[in-house]
Amino acid sequence: MQPLPLQTQTVFAELAERVAARDAARSVAHLAGSFNRKRVSGRVYWYFKASVAGAGQREYYLGADSEPLRHLIEAHRAGRPVEMAEERDLERLCAMLRGGGANVVDHAAARVLQALSSAGVFHLGGVLVGTYAYLVLGNVLGCRWTSGMRTQDIDIAALAGSLAIAVPPLQADVPSVLDNLGMGFLPVPQLDPRSPSTSFKVRGRELRVDFLTPASGRRTATAVPIPRLKLAATPLEMLDYLIDRPVRTIAVDSGAVAVNVPEPARFALHKLALAARRPTTAQAKAAKDREQALEILELLQEQRPHDIGQAIRAARARYPSFMTRVQRAVRALPPTPLSRDLQRRLAGTRPR
Repeated sequence: MQPLPLQTQTVFAELAERVAARDAARSVAHLAGSFNRKRVSGRVYWYFKASVAGAGQREYYLGADSEPLRHLIEAHRAGRPVEMAEERDLERLCAMLRGGGANVVDHAAARVLQALSSAGVFHLGGVLVGTYAYLVLGNVLGCRWTSGMRTQDIDIAALAGSLAIAVPPLQADVPSVLDNLGMGFLPVPQLDPRSPSTSFKVRGRELRVDFLTPASGRRTATAVPIPRLKLAATPLEMLDYLIDRPVRTIAVDSGAVAVNVPEPARFALHKLALAARRPTTAQAKAAKDREQALEILELLQEQRPHDIGQAIRAARARYPSFMTRVQRAVRALPPTPLSRDLQRRLAGTRPR
């Protein structure tokens, strides 16, 4: 890995903040209502209250208080058209990021992510996971990954239940969104023809979008419906830990797409546990999982060691079976200062 220049890191932080503000303003652009501030744990958050036909009063979460969000709120109140000028400025910042060596998503994946984001998938609790999340997390952590790993699999995880916060749109027709891209996405048939598809693939290409959801109760391979996305998802163990408390950020290509990704430390610990459970026929994937996990953990140990501790405490408090698997995975690592430190943390002893 290589650290990104400080200027590139600063531009990325500004761009992420401005994209979040833009998307929040778009969500309520054609609604009449009022903006309200709420203070939670010392931080200020913005909400928008409006009357929705057939649904009464609804309150929409916009985001944490920031200068770009306040600017767009004022523009909404005054009825000023700011979108075109804002888009040009965002494109300029994206060009600066590419020139500064930021991790960039390939064009095909960016088109898919942009369509999903515009349809509200990430507002509706979708979380980008897998290797594309790893790519995005490099920019979040201020480094450029040098492993050169790329994939054509776009993995989106989401809870099957309802959301605690209502944000528009209230539903996203994901199959129609993918079809309307005109890229040739088709549902991938399940082994059981009675089961709905949980994946969409472009015929003749490797490009594929997989939808996942945390498994509940006994292990099952039965697809789980997610009505708000109008699709079904494959249930996977340990996924609830990974997508709890996601990070709102951006994926970058020629533009910027607002996405959710897992917390970096949770992502890394989950990758270690996943690698340990890979079958012998998937050891290449297991090696990739471990490499991604260790790169992130080394970076966190140097810059944000408390993040690792928080992720471990969350696993210990709410996900004991996942905690056990992480401990096994770490014990199997070669002895290094990082693996020894992780073993001490997982055992609940203080690092030396």
